[in-house]
Amino acid sequence: PRTPRVVCIDDGLAIRETVQAILAPYGYEVTTIGNPLDTFSQVFQVKPELILCDIAMPELDGYEICAMLRKSTAFRQVPIVMLTARSEESDRVIGLEAGADDYVTKPFSPRELLARVRAVLRRSRTLRRAGDGRASECVVFDGWRMDLRRRELVSPSGTLVDLSTGEFDLMVAFIEHANRVLSRDALMQFAKTRNSDPLGRAIDVQISRLR
Repeated sequence: PRTPRVVCIDDGLAIRETVQAILAPYGYEVTTIGNPLDTFSQVFQVKPELILCDIAMPELDGYEICAMLRKSTAFRQVPIVMLTARSEESDRVIGLEAGADDYVTKPFSPRELLARVRAVLRRSRTLRRAGDGRASECVVFDGWRMDLRRRELVSPSGTLVDLSTGEFDLMVAFIEHANRVLSRDALMQFAKTRNSDPLGRAIDVQISRLR
């Protein structure tokens, strides 16, 4: 099997070493970045399947890195998991609005980090396979165009809209269940948001962004 490539961006040496020690024995190829200003050159070189990113860093924080990565076509659909000591709801909401897919709060246990990484990668790969199976299927609604294979949403004016993995999941759910009322629980299932804490408001933020 192909070795999953993971990038960990954190200015704390202890955290970088911990992440590498947790994931490497399970077959993950971990690249660590201590200087956030080096993020883009190294991320483009590694081409990871998953990015772990700290929030509180000097010069360039995790929110800014996440938002900037989402603007790049190459990394628009790469899952981003935020590593943070901040547990306030407002901090989590800001991260989700910037395009993060999940959160792990420090200090974290090895089992929790491994489980989150596996779950996010599994979801991302499933979506990619589903997209490949759709060939070049496009859905048009009210002037908007959704390319399910390329995972792209284009506005009526022709602007490419950035979507996180969770937001793309929700758009697919709305397209596949058009003209039907979907409950919040159903939307959480479609968006694969199984963790009520700390992602209790993830679905609300994603719906708000889509609106």
